[in-house]
Amino acid sequence: MKYTRLTKEQLEELHPEFINFLASQSIDKAEWDIIKVKQPEVAEQELDVFSDLIWEGVLGNAKYLEHYSKNYIFLFHCTEVHMMTIIIRALVTDVDLLQKEGLQWLSDNLFTDNVEVQRGQKVFADDRNKEIFELIRQGAILTDGELFEQMNGILER
Repeated sequence: MKYTRLTKEQLEELHPEFINFLASQSIDKAEWDIIKVKQPEVAEQELDVFSDLIWEGVLGNAKYLEHYSKNYIFLFHCTEVHMMTIIIRALVTDVDLLQKEGLQWLSDNLFTDNVEVQRGQKVFADDRNKEIFELIRQGAILTDGELFEQMNGILER
């Protein structure tokens, strides 16, 4: 597997797509039920292939990610060839950016010496989708990019 198998909940959500995936391989429901019982390793392989196909589609369309921790917010904008980052760091150690109060504090203190903002850019070294997947695996979430674009607009002034 290139990525990771979808969770049971994700597979349930994608049930119609999985049925189409099996149909594209000329596997109907009756045959799938037999495969699950008599050839569980084949069923596992089919789930893995399907999961990788879904991940490839999602990652190929990924443009923005965000990752939050207690003192940092990482904002990512991914193009086909590079990733731009905005890193926001609260220098006051008792601020928790994972809490609503911490985000309010950040809003009030963004342009003070209590907050450090850095920008960066890197070219994808090898496989764009794998690098994005690794960020997701570490806790980043896919977003619409609103926060990245807001911050980028503020920083360009």
